[in-house]
Amino acid sequence: MRLRKQGITRRQLLSQSALFGAGIAVGAGFVAGTAEANWALEVDHLQPETMATLIQMARDIYPHDRVGDQFYATAVKGYDSAEAAPGIEEGVAALNQAARDLGHARYTDIGWERDRVDLLRSLEDTAFFQQIRGGLVTGLYNQKAVWPVFGYEGESFSQGGYIDRGFDDINWL
Repeated sequence: MRLRKQGITRRQLLSQSALFGAGIAVGAGFVAGTAEANWALEVDHLQPETMATLIQMARDIYPHDRVGDQFYATAVKGYDSAEAAPGIEEGVAALNQAARDLGHARYTDIGWERDRVDLLRSLEDTAFFQQIRGGLVTGLYNQKAVWPVFGYEGESFSQGGYIDRGFDDINWL
């Protein structure tokens, strides 16, 4: 007696997996988008709108689609101090005024990244812009939690250097 296998064919499995995966991706995108917008950052000296502007500004200066806003928030969190807050609030007010001059309510209301970058370029010689840009270099890229996104494994001195750790692994030549 021959038993008949119950189940689905490989083709059916793949097609249903693709549909299921697409459904998960859409659902996860919705949840991730909601979670991304809902993560919390407490501010003590800056206005919440000012912090949101700094995060958007940071994302526009050093854009990385795979890096979440929480990393940018950590990078600019240092400006939320009693000493820095007045200058930051003043700089963001000037940035928002420049956005109003272009017909937007504030910087974060400019919908196109290209337009925000053009606005930032017009202000790149200001002390405010240079302060934020300079702080982001270390504030963003020195976060160990973001290193895997860039494929950086960290320092190698403690592990004997790069010579024996695949610095010359080139498979495209």
